[in-house]
Amino acid sequence: MAISKNDLIHLRRAIGLAREAVDSGDEPFGSVLVDAAGAERFADRNREESTGDPTRHPELEIVRWAVAHLTPEERSAATVYTSGEHCAMCSAAHAWAGLGRIVYAASAEQIAGWRRAAGGGSSAVAVLPITTVAPALIVDGPVDQFAGEVHTLIVRSIS
Repeated sequence: MAISKNDLIHLRRAIGLAREAVDSGDEPFGSVLVDAAGAERFADRNREESTGDPTRHPELEIVRWAVAHLTPEERSAATVYTSGEHCAMCSAAHAWAGLGRIVYAASAEQIAGWRRAAGGGSSAVAVLPITTVAPALIVDGPVDQFAGEVHTLIVRSIS
């Protein structure tokens, strides 16, 4: 699917949340859940460092919120916008919850490379594309116009 102007608006919001996460000492990830009508329903940022819980990824928080507040039909029609491609944990949760399309700014492979180049540690889990974990999901990304901004946030979070 082609990236639309509305997709870019929601990705920009996700990157703003990623910036907020870095400013708070957390990893640079932000995500937004948008319903079929284009309304933002839930948004969050990474909170791993600030809570001490390594599973406090915004994508997983979206899954938890969506399961509690949306019908299965609403979940499947929704889109998740995120600054970085889902990790394996979040990809699986997204699929299990029956959420719809994912649009991400930077790929997991890009992020892993930027982390290595900046002297950051490796991920605790394998870096896998979303569709390797959950092949039926509709996924669009990376969106190249955001690569520089996400790269800067990754480097800031390591420094």
